[in-house]
Amino acid sequence: MQGSGERESGPGLQEEKRGHLIPNGHRASAGGLNGSLPPAADDKEKGGYPPELGGYPELGGYPDSVGYPDPGVYPPERVVPAYQERETWTRQMDFIMSCVGFAVGLGNVWRFPYLCYKNGGGVFLIPYLLIALVGGIPIFFLEIALGQFMKAGSINVWNIAPLFKGLGYASMVIVFFCNTYYIMVLAWGFYYFIKSFNSVLPWSTCDNEWNTPSCIEFFRHPNCENGSLANATAAPNLTCLQLAGGHSPIVEFWENKVLGISEGLDHPGRMNWEMLLCLVAVWILVYFCVWKGVKSTGKIVYFTATFPYVVLVILFIRGVTLPGAYDGIMYYIKPDWSKLGEAQVWIDAGTQIFFSYAIGLGALTALGSYNRFNNDCYRDAFMLALINSGTSFFAGFVVFSILGFMAAEQGVHISQVAESGPGLAFIAYPKAVSLMPVAPVWAALFFFMLLLLGLDSQFVGVEGFVTGMLDLYPGRSYHRYKREIAVAICCFLCFIIDLSMITQGGMYVFQLFDYYSASGMTLLWQAFWECIVVSWVYGADRFMDDVARMIGYRPFPWMKWCWSFITPCVCMGIFLFHLMNYKPLTYNNVYVYPWWGEVIGWCLALSSMLCIPVSVLYKLFRAKGSFKQRWAHLTTPVWGPHHMEYMAPDAHSRAPALPPCNADHNKVIIFESVM
Repeated sequence: MQGSGERESGPGLQEEKRGHLIPNGHRASAGGLNGSLPPAADDKEKGGYPPELGGYPELGGYPDSVGYPDPGVYPPERVVPAYQERETWTRQMDFIMSCVGFAVGLGNVWRFPYLCYKNGGGVFLIPYLLIALVGGIPIFFLEIALGQFMKAGSINVWNIAPLFKGLGYASMVIVFFCNTYYIMVLAWGFYYFIKSFNSVLPWSTCDNEWNTPSCIEFFRHPNCENGSLANATAAPNLTCLQLAGGHSPIVEFWENKVLGISEGLDHPGRMNWEMLLCLVAVWILVYFCVWKGVKSTGKIVYFTATFPYVVLVILFIRGVTLPGAYDGIMYYIKPDWSKLGEAQVWIDAGTQIFFSYAIGLGALTALGSYNRFNNDCYRDAFMLALINSGTSFFAGFVVFSILGFMAAEQGVHISQVAESGPGLAFIAYPKAVSLMPVAPVWAALFFFMLLLLGLDSQFVGVEGFVTGMLDLYPGRSYHRYKREIAVAICCFLCFIIDLSMITQGGMYVFQLFDYYSASGMTLLWQAFWECIVVSWVYGADRFMDDVARMIGYRPFPWMKWCWSFITPCVCMGIFLFHLMNYKPLTYNNVYVYPWWGEVIGWCLALSSMLCIPVSVLYKLFRAKGSFKQRWAHLTTPVWGPHHMEYMAPDAHSRAPALPPCNADHNKVIIFESVM
């Protein structure tokens, strides 16, 4: 550590550490960090140091021409409020299980297999793995390490380069939208779970009020002979032409009973009161799992993260024993090479990587911020990424084995079995459990698993949003139930928006949120700027040094190369590809959204994307001095109290080289260190 100079100050100035005044005559430095501890960027813009350090003109602070005092001069002695100790995981396994619970989410069950189905089967695995290697894993590690290093949520973590705090606000907008519409899949799953407690599953028969005359319970096209059905017990008095136009009771239960889907977005229709009760139930469940913080959530995920694997294995064993399962699995594995030339395949691969890895949502930084400072996050990132992608790949075998059976049952190609969309999990999977002995038991077990899959993902999303909000006001507005109130407000706001998704036109609203707000371009845009800020504003080598300081060794240089060059190019390339190949949103490839529906969608997307440039311009405009001075001050990292705590041993180890503390009690030594 190198002293950068000393300046005179008022008498009796003492070191501030962990909110207490320690009479040692000099201020401890953030040893091993690049620069001394400057005021927060937002406080610079206000005209001086924050009140904790005696700033602001109305309190006798020391504003200067560029908006804050000389970094070497500290104000007269002021009592610094004690900062609240940040929670940490009770055990490191709590962090692992929380991330595993987030990895094994609904996206692995209905989104990844749906994208494979949509993009020609196994060929989708090629761009998926390539983008995971050059984009997903590096940013996954970056966000966890950044949260662990800064000990802050998605907003304050960007104190590492305060000018770009808009990245934090953008991630908060994205995760808020994601929390809003993602819960609907949980509500649908909970509805199926309740309906499973019947002696006869309601989606397995055609004698219900929501069924149409074209509903057929059991049929096989190979049984058709001479234009009529040979097996009259399956579907009597039906010709093969009528058979081809038949509908499965599972599809009719989903579209007519659960969704009650209307003609379009401009026909919202009535509200489904059964779905309203399910929505209230899952939001209450989410609230009471998150309200006490990571101490309670970290224990809940031990069950919610492991139990779904048991059910997936059971469903896989059952699926591969069904007729036609081999054809379905081969369709999943065998790639259609012509698809590699289609832009949409690469766009969907990039989107799925960033969505399933929770990149750009701020959730990973929130989870990482509760780690011990010296946790080996590099090892954790690779392990968690492997579990995430491995689960998606395995879930694909379960889904496609059942799709192969359904195709064989109807005598059609596998690509024509199910409608594209999130309804895949509510069509293929219910069909699987209905074919098992004691079907209601298997149905209840499966949808309970589906509920757990979504709940722990929702936990992390709500936790990331609430953590970011609470970090904005760490000690200024202390309240005993501050966290509980913040979680309640978050859940209530999302619930109000969700009311539009439980109407007859709710599925169209759901798709608007899914297509525009929390996937695709927004996540790619977010990931691009994260890499640029860390690599080129803060410094890739500098951050690698910080990571080495935490974990005890330097990560492989591949990470630095990805952050600096490869990943930003991949993100921007897919982003531009998406723009050039943009197609209007459709539902089931039939219904085309009206122009005003697309306008709403673009407003959802731009509400997060514009946070970054608007925030940068606003901060530069508010600051004073030349552009060079503004840039220098607004990109100077703002270190937290924990940095002094963990780096202080370096200061003590080199203490003999420093001036004695009792040489002059009226001097304060400001040590600026570089790694």
